[in-house]
Amino acid sequence: MTKPAQIMVVTPHPDDAEFGVAGTVVRWVREGKSVIYVICTNGDKGSNDPDMKPEELAQIREREQLAVAKLLGVREVIFLRHPDQELEDTPQFRKELTRLIRIYRPETVVTADPYRRYMWHRDHRITGQVVLDAVFPYARDYHAYPDLRKEGLLPHKVREVLLWGSEEPNYRLDISDTFDIKVAALRCHQSQVQGHPFTDMEKWLREWAKQMAEGEDFELAEAFHRVEVWW
Repeated sequence: MTKPAQIMVVTPHPDDAEFGVAGTVVRWVREGKSVIYVICTNGDKGSNDPDMKPEELAQIREREQLAVAKLLGVREVIFLRHPDQELEDTPQFRKELTRLIRIYRPETVVTADPYRRYMWHRDHRITGQVVLDAVFPYARDYHAYPDLRKEGLLPHKVREVLLWGSEEPNYRLDISDTFDIKVAALRCHQSQVQGHPFTDMEKWLREWAKQMAEGEDFELAEAFHRVEVWW
């Protein structure tokens, strides 16, 4: 029942992880680590085109995400296919993520910081909070979800959580050698970047990555709030 992977990236929508962690994912893969993606929503509302049907958009975005996974070297992509903009902090969603943590038994879980103030997509807040709850205490505790135990999914303790989009980053990783692949991964999401001046976006991303690397001995970084799970 278990399929261990060292890194689990849980992203609210297709393309969020590429903004938050793609450069680091490439670095991990180059180090020989196994990385999986969990995509919580189908992204079916991510278009302002009145002629685009939501069910068609969902299929397009899955194909885009699979193309990204191939480019980055992600081992597996799991699509939960919840409707875009409709995630809720429910026992069902929490158990769904707990099940995946117990199946893949990652050392590191990466997701969106739920505690960002003011303008932050609701799906990001919900995803981040439910991931944190699934990591601790539900995936860890023996008596949580006895039915999962009966399936052979025993408790698992995640070592660390990395939160992208944090207003209080305390952990920065060098993406100087992987930034171009991060940009290429974002280009795979044509349904999201089409019509945007990508040269401007690439320039903005580079300036942002430089800011994230301030004070470090490398040029470009992705920054996270890192939480080490001691309990």
